Amino acid sequence: MSLTPSASASLQPAKMKKDESFLGKLGGTLVRKKRAKEVSDLHEEGKNAINAPMLPSATEIHPEDTLLEENAERIMLDPTSRENPKFKDLVKVLIDWINSELEEERIIVKDLEEDCYDGQVLQKLFEKLSGRKLNVAEVTQSEIGQKQKLQTVLEAVNNTLRPHGWTVEWSVDLIHSKNLVAIAYLLVALAMHFQAPIRLPEHVSVQVVVVKKREGILQTAVVIKELTSTTEMMLGRFAERDAFDTLLDHAPDKLNVVKTSLITFVNKHLNKLNLEVTELESQFADGVYLILLMGLLEDYFVPLYNFFLTPESFEQKVHNVAFAFELMQDGGLKKPKARPEDVVNLNLKSTLRVLYNLFTNYKNSD
Repeated sequence: MSLTPSASASLQPAKMKKDESFLGKLGGTLVRKKRAKEVSDLHEEGKNAINAPMLPSATEIHPEDTLLEENAERIMLDPTSRENPKFKDLVKVLIDWINSELEEERIIVKDLEEDCYDGQVLQKLFEKLSGRKLNVAEVTQSEIGQKQKLQTVLEAVNNTLRPHGWTVEWSVDLIHSKNLVAIAYLLVALAMHFQAPIRLPEHVSVQVVVVKKREGILQTAVVIKELTSTTEMMLGRFAERDAFDTLLDHAPDKLNVVKTSLITFVNKHLNKLNLEVTELESQFADGVYLILLMGLLEDYFVPLYNFFLTPESFEQKVHNVAFAFELMQDGGLKKPKARPEDVVNLNLKSTLRVLYNLFTNYKNSD
């Protein structure tokens, strides 16, 4: 009965061990040939080690990650980065934001990798943010159907974001393979482009391991990916430049004149409550003065239970500023271009824009 290849392979180690024992006693030419082969194998192993950079000791490559075709590559998040507090904070902020946006759809996201890979959540999120309805199947169970949906969603996303300078760090295959870095990149881009009312943690970077197959050899490299920079820089790529940008960039000497005019305007009204402003960016940052100012300008009393009179946390301050923005819109003003978070973060341009909007509409009010 002839042996199958697998059976032959299973017998080889035992046979080799027997041969080695026998040759070790005999000595001679075969031993020298064997030793020469061992030296050659060792040299080849050393060459392969040089060609394939070693992974950090903390990174483990699972067997399925090594099953690559020639010239293919796989990108994995380093385990140490996954546990990084700032990265975990970013993931939590993104999850809370999605759940807030899709609350009416009764969609609850608990895990970005498991809940975003099939395109359903990304479709609903993009439709809500953009106000566009995408022509895709509502529910898709097959892998082909899911990837087709992802293709349609990502094409719409890319067409929206590319003109604003975003580098596309995601793809259908990356998202569908549950690549957390690609999913995070995509969500950060959407949040910044549509000016989501959230505060993204700044300077979040992660390590990713890139595994490539070249000439049958797996090559690995560690790459640092920056997911967020500063809020100012991230918003800068989308914000429309206006008179305040020009003022701060080219005529900072005139800035004090503008600030003085706005301080005079707000104090004209706040003095009625024995309140006085001397620093625009800091004294409006918690939203209290903005709310009281709107009540004075529109001649009504704002119930104290509607806002935090002495806010302590960032969230409470954002609530106050957002509430003041609602009062402005109720008064017939356009929605402020600034975000509540930017006012709370003492962003001077954002505060100036909000106050100047009030000034132009109520400058003749008593």
